[in-house]
This record gives sequence, structure tokens and C-alpha cells, in this order.
Amino acid sequence: MARLSKGRKKVEIVKMKNESNMQVTFSKRRAGLFKKASELCTLCGAEIVIVVFSPGKANKVYSFGHPSVELLVDRFLGRDLPPPNDDDRYNHLIRAHRNTGQRGLNKEVMDIQESLQKEKAIGKCLLESGRGAYDRVCESPIIEGLSLSQLEQLKESLEAQREKLNSRQNFNKWGVMLHSHFSPLEMPCLLLVVMGLVLHMDPMLVHPFLIRDGGSTSSAVPY
Repeated sequence: MARLSKGRKKVEIVKMKNESNMQVTFSKRRAGLFKKASELCTLCGAEIVIVVFSPGKANKVYSFGHPSVELLVDRFLGRDLPPPNDDDRYNHLIRAHRNTGQRGLNKEVMDIQESLQKEKAIGKCLLESGRGAYDRVCESPIIEGLSLSQLEQLKESLEAQREKLNSRQNFNKWGVMLHSHFSPLEMPCLLLVVMGLVLHMDPMLVHPFLIRDGGSTSSAVPY
């Protein structure tokens, strides 16, 4: 059988243009670089120092050093240092342990930031979907021309459907009609629209999402 997939393609290494993606990639690669350096020190007894400046306006400095950054930088620059004693070796071990703990905390912060960005993206998609559902409900011909008593019945039916969804009970005639015309995402929006009509309110006053008007945004809260 002929092979359909061409296999993994080599990703071209070029500088990123998106600032947010660049910061996320920098954080991940920096943590990986420090981890590899720490493993090399443990496995081979190597003495390593790494100094990294973050991209962008922040330009923060991150460093890794074993046994310590200061000791290796001074040695590299050829500075005359007194021979290390037992206290110096002990202090270097303390610094190395502290650096290891700091790297662990940095990784936790990076993971939290990454999760936060994902949740923000999901929230944005849900908000946009909700706006679209509300607009479709407002434009639906189903609720146009209903009398006040019919709107009150529809409101009671919508509230009942919310309870019946959990218990999987049969829908009444209103429920059958509603679920044939509106999606589950649109049902809460429909309830808000009907509540506004029953209370003789402008439906936009019970809009559950941000209302855009001439480029400005305001939050509408139903009462």
C-alpha cells in the first residue's frame, strides 16, 4: 500500500514575529536549556555557567551556574581568586540548591501562564459564540407576534426545560417546539429575551454579553 503521509517535516528556524509567541517559546526553551545544563553537571561533574537576556522590552537576565555563576565568571575573566576552602564549597552547594528550587518555581509560573493564555482563548471563543447565539435568537420569527400570556407560558416552559434537562424528562409542547428551532447555546439567550418582553423591557437591557455601540463597550446586567 502506498504511503499517504510524507512524515514529519523539518520546521524552519526563523525569528518569531509574534511577541506573545516569542515570550512563550523563550520561557520553554530557557527552562529546557537550564535543565540540560543541570543534567550535564550531575552526570559528568561539569562546571557550567549560562547567562541569558530575555527578548523584548523587559530584557530580563536569567542565569545558571554550577557550582556558582560568580566563581565561573571570575575564573573565565582570569581574576585572581583565593583557593577555595570547605566553607566556599558548602556555600556553593547551597547556591546550587537554591538555583534548583528557583528553576522549579519558574517552571510552575510558566506552566500557569501558559494555562491562563489557553483559558483566555477558550473564554474569548465562548463569548463570541454567545454573542452570535443571542443575535440569532433576537432575529428569530418564533417569538414575534406572541401575546403577553403566550410569552409568560414560554418563559415558564424555558425555566422548566432547564430543570428537565438534568432529569431527562419528556418535554412539553413548548419544549418540543423550542428544541427544534434553537440550539442548547441559544436556549439561555431565548429565556433572557422572553423575560425582557414579559417585563416590557428592551431586550438589549438583558443582553448577557458585552454590547458594542459605536466602538465603545459596556456591560449589561439584567435586573
